Amino acid sequence: MRRNPHAAFATVTATALLLGGFATATAQAAPAGAPSLYAPSALVLTVARGEDPLTATVERAVTLTCAPTAEGTHPTPAAACKELAAVQGKFSELTAGPSNRTCTRQWDPVVVSAHGAWQGRQVRFSTTYGNACEMAGSTNGNAVFAF
Repeated sequence: MRRNPHAAFATVTATALLLGGFATATAQAAPAGAPSLYAPSALVLTVARGEDPLTATVERAVTLTCAPTAEGTHPTPAAACKELAAVQGKFSELTAGPSNRTCTRQWDPVVVSAHGAWQGRQVRFSTTYGNACEMAGSTNGNAVFAF
């Protein structure tokens, strides 16, 4: 039996095109579904004026991403990520310290909040201070809410 050289060439070419097309489609699709090496740590941090975190007027807000690198609109993302890592993302430990600042007893509430994800866990944190002085005293030396 005699083989047709053109038919063999056509078969090889079609196979190469199919495999090439498959390889290209696989290469393009793989990054979208590839698992990340890092658990997501992306947060929105806010300072707002008011008593209730749901109705307070946001005065300042920043973004903070800690994995794989520290970045975002936060002025010192590396320091903030380091502080959060030290307390394993427990914001209440960052804001629970005693204030060594003398403040007036004026009632002008300020709310700090954090929403997003820390190492793959959902985060919804907020705490209210009597005024900006109390907030500054409680978060003194804390990079997370220093923006």
